[in-house]
Amino acid sequence: MIHCRCNSLDDTIRLGEAIARLMEMNDCVVLSGDLGAGKTQFAKGFAAGLGVDDEITSPTFNILFEYVGDELPLLHFDLYRLDEEDELTDIDFFGLLESGAVCLVEWGDKFPAAMPDERIDVQITVADDETRAIAITGHGARGAQLEAALGEALDASS
Repeated sequence: MIHCRCNSLDDTIRLGEAIARLMEMNDCVVLSGDLGAGKTQFAKGFAAGLGVDDEITSPTFNILFEYVGDELPLLHFDLYRLDEEDELTDIDFFGLLESGAVCLVEWGDKFPAAMPDERIDVQITVADDETRAIAITGHGARGAQLEAALGEALDASS
């Protein structure tokens, strides 16, 4: 597990960019944190790291936004409004995870058993008005590989 602190919105955006630059086809990031924790700022950086030029907003009311990146498409899910795990089937969540896109899933922690075995989890916690505590955990072989690569990238930038 990697622990880091983001002392500004820009830091949160840069962390999202750094993680996105490590992504490959079908990689998944599950993003969690309370309302107002900074998930949308992270998502903006993540999308920028994939070369997405569109403005990034939370897809809460749409559940899913699709973006075109430089090399990989981005599927940005927001599961906040879903109540039951069965609703994931209604939106073809499991099929989309294998679509070749990079998936960023907000509120995936509502349905932990449904999240892919190979992923990284990014937990954002509000420390104070500006500071966010971030915990990043890799799951499965690919998640462990991403966590290690991110740890090296963060060490190199320090």
